[in-house]
Amino acid sequence: MDTRKKEITTLVVCGLLAGAVAVVLAIGGNPKNMAICVACFIRDIAGGLGLHSAAKVQYIRPEIIGIVVGALIMAIVGKEYKATAGSSPLTRFFLGFMMVIGALVFLGCPLRMVLRMAAGDLNAWIGLVGFAAGIVTGVFFLKKGFSLGRAVKVGKAEGIILPVVLVVVLVLSLTTALFKASTEGPGSMHAVVLVSTLGGLVFGAVAQKSRMCFAGGLRDTFLVRDFSGLITIGLLFGIVLVYNLVTGGFKLSMADQPIAHSQALWNILGLYVVGFAAVLLGGCPLRQLALAGSGSGDSAVTFLGMLVGAACAHNFNLASSTDGATMGGQIVTIVCIVALFAIAAVNLKKRNA
Repeated sequence: MDTRKKEITTLVVCGLLAGAVAVVLAIGGNPKNMAICVACFIRDIAGGLGLHSAAKVQYIRPEIIGIVVGALIMAIVGKEYKATAGSSPLTRFFLGFMMVIGALVFLGCPLRMVLRMAAGDLNAWIGLVGFAAGIVTGVFFLKKGFSLGRAVKVGKAEGIILPVVLVVVLVLSLTTALFKASTEGPGSMHAVVLVSTLGGLVFGAVAQKSRMCFAGGLRDTFLVRDFSGLITIGLLFGIVLVYNLVTGGFKLSMADQPIAHSQALWNILGLYVVGFAAVLLGGCPLRQLALAGSGSGDSAVTFLGMLVGAACAHNFNLASSTDGATMGGQIVTIVCIVALFAIAAVNLKKRNA
């Protein structure tokens, strides 16, 4: 088997596994149309840690921890673990912050966008327009020379700090009453811990091996006409679509979709922020978790930015609800768009100086 065929085979297998994990988590009890969502689950973890007080979205989600650890294991097995850091960490923190704000205005990260699309949620299809537009904008700046600089090698132990901390948090959540847990709402809906943890581990390993990235797949399509990044995403979509059709979970409409709203403009602009920020960062929220597990200190900082952003989204009423985007969320979304253009422009000038 030549190298290209081997790569395609790997992507197909990874796509099938990712779809299977999503279905298992959906059957296991995770919220409808949210079998696994990086932004929403980081928000729940922020609530579990007491960083926000929204009682319905508080739970230490094992899936997120599993993704990071699964990526670490796969990176070590594949001899791809490489501890690096130092590529504009503060900028990456705020890009992660803004990326999760945009996701919570839409009510989901790009992964959940695809899961919602596979359930017939037309709001997600509309949001895809904004996501793609954000990626196109980011690609424009990449072509002009945008860069956050190069990361440098650091001690190997540096790259495992985040995975270790997350594992400790998970263990404490299972053995103590230190953290908060919702008794109603999305935070109370979850698969049993063993299923959630194993699902996260497999998903993280798949994400690391396949380089799965919802922004990267479209970015490479627009930038170099490479469609291979869409293979795993397409198979994930297809498997979840079949599951929804078989179980009656498919509902082609905009109204009354689970944990979603029908304000088209803010679905578009929320995901525009996510797509734009993801290209500047070099990866979507899922990709940032996989990179953090693979040793990237910069992606670990991005994760912290997402965690703080998710907390602020609920502390300051920026996150949307089923009624739509809040006034605060609308204002901050526009501020984020302006800030993204400023970051892109400033770093472009640095490189060309």
